[in-house]
Amino acid sequence: MDLLKLENKFLELFGKKYENRYFAPGRVNLIGEHTDYNGGNVFPCAIDRGTLILVSKREDNKSRLYSMNFEDKGIIEFNNDNLINELEDSWVNYVKGMFKFFIEKGYDITHGFDILVYGDIPNGAGLSSSASLEMVIGTMLKYEFNFNIDTVDIVKIGKLTENKFIGVNSGIMDQFAVAMGQKDKAILLDCNTLIYEMVPVVLKDEYIVIANTNKRRGLADSKYNERRSECEKALEELQTKLNIKSLGELNIEKFEENIDLIGSEIRQRRAKHAVYENQRTLKAKEALIKGKLDIFGKLMNESHISLRDDYEVTGHELDSLVEAAWEFEGTVGSRMTGAGFGGCTVSIVKKNMTDKFIEEVGKKYTEKTGLVADFYIASIGDGARKL
Repeated sequence: MDLLKLENKFLELFGKKYENRYFAPGRVNLIGEHTDYNGGNVFPCAIDRGTLILVSKREDNKSRLYSMNFEDKGIIEFNNDNLINELEDSWVNYVKGMFKFFIEKGYDITHGFDILVYGDIPNGAGLSSSASLEMVIGTMLKYEFNFNIDTVDIVKIGKLTENKFIGVNSGIMDQFAVAMGQKDKAILLDCNTLIYEMVPVVLKDEYIVIANTNKRRGLADSKYNERRSECEKALEELQTKLNIKSLGELNIEKFEENIDLIGSEIRQRRAKHAVYENQRTLKAKEALIKGKLDIFGKLMNESHISLRDDYEVTGHELDSLVEAAWEFEGTVGSRMTGAGFGGCTVSIVKKNMTDKFIEEVGKKYTEKTGLVADFYIASIGDGARKL
């Protein structure tokens, strides 16, 4: 959507010109899935799609918000002194949560804002539209009030908003990748310690292609909680003999030596995914540093197989999309990304074959599922910022 259209809409809605613009990207996780809550590493990057806001300050304590993505909701208002999660306030609850926890952390929000929001991340696709909204609001508050706040502290407030205000038991990866992303770099992040490393992703002849299954992720939340508890139980069983705090501390050899401590075959497979996937993520970093994209691609493929067979979070649609990508000659690697049970796949594809990839993979996917996938060529972009 062009800026002029947004400027005119802001003027029409709020009767004045906007003062500042802010942007936060979405993110895609290249490898390292369902490792974050198991004490392992993740490997996300920020993408060039995201959430743009136009902002002007108000004299009073009220904020008025309008989203070009939810025009039917109209303008939604809230006061700084009444920040509670209300169902009818829909997407604005993420904004209220950010305001609430900034205030609770001692940052003095002395007035409200008029805000127009436009996002081009597909909603519910697992590319972190909610984290993008949280981080664009956190960035705005930092700059509008000149708060002396570290980006990682804004990330932590985003996680608090998600966990305590919205009520979703998610990790910190999404907000971290969205806020801290750098152009042409992925982030190897230890979710326990928040120790991270920026790793260059050199794609000379390849594109990152994100494909949305357009399958609503109905099961994701309940299955996510189920997988977490299966892994927690497996960890407890391993701790009867091993002095470890998380599955992420184990290498493959140590895990295989002690796998019989885990009392059920299902929990063995869940724990196996967590341990092997964490090791794959470390190998993926090494492959990129050495410029061995073919090895990186193989690790992506192995990651999907593990998520399909050991962790069982893929489902017919994701498998169909990934298998169609694997069959295509120009694919370097392909896997599901995000929580699973729908959402997106991420593939690395030869640049000169990308159009053909989209056509052939899309056709096979529709033949197998009856659904139509959406494809996006994504560049790795910078994190949340003032424009």
